Amino acid sequence: MIYLDHSATTPVDEDILKTMLPYFGVRFGNASSIHNFGQRARSAVEKSRETIAEFINASPEEIIFTSGGTESDNLAIRGIATAAKSTKPHIITSKIEHHAVLNTIKSLEKEGKVEVTYSPVDRGGVVRLPDLKKAIRDNTALVSIMFANNEVGTIEPIAKIGEMLTEINRQREEMKLPKIYFHTDAVQAAGYLKPDIKKLGIDLLTLTAHKIYGPKGTGILFVKKGTSLKPEITGGEQENGLRAGTENVPGIVAIAAAIAKIKNQKSKIKEINKLRDKLERELEKIIPNIIINGDLDNRLPNISNISFPGAEAESILMMLDQEGIAASSGSACTSASLEPSHVLLAMGIDHLVANTTIRFSLGKDNTEKEIDRLIQILPNIIKKLRKISGKNYE
Repeated sequence: MIYLDHSATTPVDEDILKTMLPYFGVRFGNASSIHNFGQRARSAVEKSRETIAEFINASPEEIIFTSGGTESDNLAIRGIATAAKSTKPHIITSKIEHHAVLNTIKSLEKEGKVEVTYSPVDRGGVVRLPDLKKAIRDNTALVSIMFANNEVGTIEPIAKIGEMLTEINRQREEMKLPKIYFHTDAVQAAGYLKPDIKKLGIDLLTLTAHKIYGPKGTGILFVKKGTSLKPEITGGEQENGLRAGTENVPGIVAIAAAIAKIKNQKSKIKEINKLRDKLERELEKIIPNIIINGDLDNRLPNISNISFPGAEAESILMMLDQEGIAASSGSACTSASLEPSHVLLAMGIDHLVANTTIRFSLGKDNTEKEIDRLIQILPNIIKKLRKISGKNYE
């Protein structure tokens, strides 16, 4: 089997698994208990918090543990919206966000709790700063833009947006207007880009373990000190009162171990980038009229999003799967939907072309031999499907 769907999830690294296993057994304590069992668990949680804080250049008390990226996005968005001084705060986001962001904002909008601007992107999937600036209103409370897109890999100008909002917030302070908070979902970016919260100028940042070779079910939300945020899950006083519930100690230990490991993988990233480029280069030679989507000069090194006009994506995936090759047609969170990717449509890609698009997302264990196998198999699949469709793309 060849796995090329790492943007959906990654396998748990063996070293990370070994690190978390004791916390299911001999170190099983509740981190809120005052006895020795609990204090050993508490020590593991706080050391993990320190590791993550160091990675993103934050303070440990600014790290909140959650059940994953979706919960972190919800806490950031709903927490800001609920705590906002305006009776109907305004949120700015982009049209290509992950559904954890988009559907959360749409839900608040449908409930009449917020006003929303969905900022457009260019053909490469890049958010335009003038559009964001133009959208700002007196009641704007939050800007939420992803660090890198999970479908096409395009990296967004987060630092430039952060600079722009810092200056705008200076002016708003003089005008006695409330601060605009800045959130970024860095779930896809974390394994390849360093999310330095000070350099990026952000107030809230989302990470999850299962995209960086950790387990599913653990995430973090960075919340800058002084950020006005209302908790969504209430109960105990865990996580500075922002996220109630007994801490998932094995998962917390694992996400810290995963982050510690990705600090030292520059050479591995270069290898992944090289394999991705080879895949695209060879497919362009062999298969006529393919389209590589995204900002080709500024994207993550592991994602290749390719349209094959005349060949339906679902059929391509089924035929690849029969050959033992796993890929996707976009976000795993929307795989049950027959609708074309909202990301590709927002980028101006034709509806029919969008339905022929495959995302290949590579990981640290993929080999050149596996990429060669895909290059050998895929052209015949596309040729066969194009023949069935009755359209000549050769």
